This record gives sequence, C-alpha cells and structure tokens, in this order.
Amino acid sequence: MLTLDNVYRAHHRLKKVIRKTDLIYAHTLSSDNDIYLKTENLQVTGSFKVRGASYKISCLTDEEKQKGVIACSAGNHAQGVALACKVNGVKSKIFIPSIAPISKVEATKAYGAEVVLVDGIYDDAYQAALVEVEKTGAVFVHPFNDEDVIAGQGTIGLELLEDLPNMDAVVVPIGGGGLIAGVAFTLKQLNPDIRVYGVQACGASAMLESVYKCRLTSLPSVSTFADGIAVREPGDITYDYCAKYVDKIVSVTDDETATAILTLMENEKVVAEGAGAVSVAAMLFGKIPEKNSKVVCLVSGGNIDVTILSRVIHRGLLTSGRISDLTIELLDKPGQLKEISTIIADLGANVIKVNHERGGQNTDINGCYINLSMETRNHAHFDEIKEALLARNYHLLENYMC
Repeated sequence: MLTLDNVYRAHHRLKKVIRKTDLIYAHTLSSDNDIYLKTENLQVTGSFKVRGASYKISCLTDEEKQKGVIACSAGNHAQGVALACKVNGVKSKIFIPSIAPISKVEATKAYGAEVVLVDGIYDDAYQAALVEVEKTGAVFVHPFNDEDVIAGQGTIGLELLEDLPNMDAVVVPIGGGGLIAGVAFTLKQLNPDIRVYGVQACGASAMLESVYKCRLTSLPSVSTFADGIAVREPGDITYDYCAKYVDKIVSVTDDETATAILTLMENEKVVAEGAGAVSVAAMLFGKIPEKNSKVVCLVSGGNIDVTILSRVIHRGLLTSGRISDLTIELLDKPGQLKEISTIIADLGANVIKVNHERGGQNTDINGCYINLSMETRNHAHFDEIKEALLARNYHLLENYMC
C-alpha cells in the first residue's frame, strides 16, 4: 500500500543516494503566474527516476538481491536501476527499446548493468523483460507501476512542500504515471488545496485517454521525440492514483515541447530533454488554467541526446517565429533581390539563406521564385515583413510561408 509513512521512509533512505534538487524561480516564463522549476534534470543520473528505483531496490530482501534485478526502460529508469544496483552490489539486466538515445544506453552500461536492446518502443522492451523474469526468477523493478517506486517519486512532493509551502499548483510530465502518482498522492495528502496538472505528448497520451474514458486504455502506437514519456499503456496502479488525485491532464505537441526546450536553454540556462520540458510547454502555450498563481513546473529529466539537440532547437526556433521562411514570386530581372533584402534589413531581420528558382510551367516565362530563410524576433515581426513586401506589390506564396 502507498502511504505517507512509506513516502517519508523513502525520503529518509534516499538522502545518501540522491541530491535534493533546487527549486528555482523562472521569471521569464510567464507574466500571469510565478513559475518555479523543480530541476530534476540536475538529479543524479540526470532524472527523477533514480528516486523510485533506489527506494525499490533498498526494500528487497537479501535473497531477492541475490537473484538479481531485471528492468525495462526508455533510458532514465535504466540508469536509476543500474546505479542503485551498483550501490547495493546487485546484478542488473536492463531491456531498452532501440529508439532510446545512445547517450542513455551508454550511461546505463557505464553504471555496470547488462543492456539488451529490443526493437520497438518501451512496451516491447517491457514484454521482453517479463519473458526474462519468467526464465530466470530475477526481481522485476517496474519503472512506474509499483507502489515502492511511486513512493520514491513521491519524495519530490515532500521537497516541494519544504521549499515552497504556499505553492498553488504543480505541473508534472506523464509517461506511465509513476511520477505524477507519487507527487499527486503526497501533495494531496498533506495539502488538498494544491492543484496537480499532468502533461503528456499528443502522440503518447494514454493516461489522458484513460482518465477521459474512465478505464485503462492502450494506444495502438505512440509517436513523439520525448522518448521518456513514449508509453503506449499506463499502469493500472498509476491510473487509479491519477484518476483520484490529479486535477487535469493536458497534452502538448512536439513543436511546443521543442519550443520549451529552447526557451529553457536560452532564458533559464536549463537543459531539459523532451519528457522533462513538457510541463514548461504546457505553461508557455496556455494549456494550464492558472492565473496569478505560484506554479511549479517539474523538469523531470535532462538526458537529451546531443545528436538531436540541434534539430530540436531548429524546430523550436521555427515554432516561436525566430526563424521564418518565405517564398516570393516575381519577374527575373536585376535589382529585385537587392530591393527585397533592403526591405527586410530595414525592418531588423537577418536573411540567412536564399534560393533562386526559375518559374515553372504555369508562371510567366520571365518569372522566378525567391525562397528566403530569415532570423526574426517572433511571428509578429515576420507579419510586419510580409506587410511591407505586400505594400511594395510583391507576390507572396502563402503555401510556402512558415
């Protein structure tokens, strides 16, 4: 049973294993609310997952520890289990989906775990892990659907109450639901007035669907770059806690998440992975119904693969209007590009790419297309540039405009 006593017990045991992460005020993220970031991206192993994994393994008997531990994970739980097993002298074998970032796989190996890569997503790794448990008799440490694991995640709630007792709301990422189950249970037990919001990726919204339909729901597939929350089916235990203690669940797009990652890096100097940034994305894009409130966004992890970071940043720049693309149809004659460049420069934008194409079958014989990429301040700035070009009778192609 999940009880407050169990959460407090986990809090005591974890003091020597984890670090109490900072709660920082993020003054740039909202003009309507006071936003605070719970920086679990700076946790040992770079994610909150080490809390639940470490507490679960500390609860095993000596006989269970001798049998070894098996786990499955998209990467963060894997690292938490691997580290906890290393500290406790327990052998670990961890099944990881092939879509997991290489950085997470290598980090798990570095902590001493045996890693088995499984084609597919988290749910495929889960099934492979269960087969291994049946074959070996080792102890399975579930990434979310386990009340000891949930109790470990609930220690975040205790830290929040200690650092910001007058908070009004908390925004928590949801994959399988272990994190929000622990945080929501702990906060609601100690202060029922605190509102708890969950956030999922639009392409992996199994918990949102389950709560909406009032029954555990499995998605046919998931699609999101936020691999840490790419779960097709939440746990039955975590579903029950979410249904009981979570006030509202919302979803964000990958573009919104990418914008949140960029905003955190640029404005708050915080590096978050996709799963860790969805809470901030929900606030940035008005998904959370709070005003004049003290709101904590839980940044659950920072293990973003550097190989996709540049793509995420570029997508964030596009979504926020910091990079804008424009196509202009015009007659191919000297001076056209110079005049267009002057208009853009006078309005404070910077052209970073130009592509000139001859007209096609349905255009003037002397026609051409100019494709421009520009650094702009925001969408309003881009609109100002378009208006200036239209005022000079340039023909802008709407279907090409970003």
